[in-house]
Formats: sequence, C-alpha cells, structure tokens
Amino acid sequence: MSVSVASYPDLRDRGVFISGGGSGIGAALVEAFVHQGSRVAFIDIAEDDSNALVARLSEGVAHRPVFVKADIRDIEDLRAAIALATARIGPVRVLVNNAARDDRHALDELSPEGWDESQAVNLRHQFFAAQAVAQSMREAGGGSIINFSSIAFMLNMGDVPAYATAKAGVIGLTKSLAGKLGPDNIRVNAILPGMVVTERQLRLWLDEDAIAAMQDQQCLKRSLTPADMVGPCLYLASDASRGMTAQSMIIDGGVF
Repeated sequence: MSVSVASYPDLRDRGVFISGGGSGIGAALVEAFVHQGSRVAFIDIAEDDSNALVARLSEGVAHRPVFVKADIRDIEDLRAAIALATARIGPVRVLVNNAARDDRHALDELSPEGWDESQAVNLRHQFFAAQAVAQSMREAGGGSIINFSSIAFMLNMGDVPAYATAKAGVIGLTKSLAGKLGPDNIRVNAILPGMVVTERQLRLWLDEDAIAAMQDQQCLKRSLTPADMVGPCLYLASDASRGMTAQSMIIDGGVF
C-alpha cells in the first residue's frame, strides 16, 4: 500500500469477500486484507485486471487471494460465487459490498431498463450478498458487513439520478440489516467516499477542472485515492469497531 495502515491481528486468517475487487477501490481493499493475513476472495467481471492482481499479490503472503469471475447483476451467479469462495477460504466473516458504477444519464434519456440496470449494479446485489453470507456468519459467531455508498446523493448532482437513488438506498439497507442481524453479532456499516480519483474516473469523467472544483469544496486540499478507503474499511471489518453498527462513515476530505 502507498500509505501506512494499522495492523489488526484479529483479521489474520479471517474470511473476507469483496465485490468489484479487480480494480480501483476494490483492488486496494483486496491488497490491504491480503497484507493483514486474511483469507480473501473477490469477484469482478474484468478477468485480466483481476488475474493480474492475484499474480501481484501471490508472493510473500499468508494466503493467496482467490478470484472468481461473477456478474453482480445476476443474483444466481453472485450466490454461486459466494458459495465457491466459501469453499475456498472458509466462512465469510467480512463482506465488503464495494462493486458499483456511477454512470451519467441525461434526464430525458434514462429508460426504465437503464434505471433497473443502475439499481442492480449499485444496490440490489448488496442485499443478496448479505443474505448469502448471513448464515455462515451466524455459525461463526458473528461478522462485519461493509456497504459502500457515496456522497453523490447529497451533492444534488443532476446527471446521476439513478446512481444517487441507489446510493441513498444503501444507507437504508445498511440500517435495516443492522437491526435484523445485530442479535447474531453481525455488524453492518456503510462507507461514503467522496471524489476518489481512480483510473476509471480519469478515463470517463474527471479532468483537471473537475478535480480542482472538488478540492475547493474539501477541507483537505488534495485528491482522494483508493488508499484513503483502506483504513476505514479495515477498522470496520476488525473487532476494533465491535460496538459500531448501523453507522455511516463519510470519507470525502471534508466536504460534509
């Protein structure tokens, strides 16, 4: 990792499942948990990036990460991937629902199909992943579910109505799951990133002006990177946050 992070001994050998782990924030999280000594499995649809990540993280680590190709829009595919991952790494004690896609849409051009696609990519899979791991977490004595939302729904961004709706829904889902799963010692929290500069964001949406405009709103006058999401996620995954559930952590450099 490019930044120093705390070591959490309780995460060693713990089963961790991450969606969208092949690149961007997800790849940074995969790397971080691998270096904590966790047993990590991740899914993505991007095979080349994912296989390259596994190859890079396979030397000098306690457990080689496991990549399973899966499409989060296909719930049966997602369930099968989680079952395969569990067979490979053991019970999932940490679920990180990271996968998302912040597509832009003109108001007059967004179709019902496009709307449903956005909910499938950004919200629906989070519930069904939690559903799929809940029993193994119960049997293991508890666990931590970390749902990735976004500050986008608080920024009045006019070109992401479907994405913003989904990311607001993640907060409601987080609180409801926390209430349901708390008696089983399963904690559920959310992380809300601000503008995180990734290769994909630079390729599709961000330029120097957009980055400068966001930094002007931030208290911290620098760009956020995937590494900035690592510390908060490890903390929520570990027993260090054992009394914390149904909460949202905003990691945006101080916009809110």
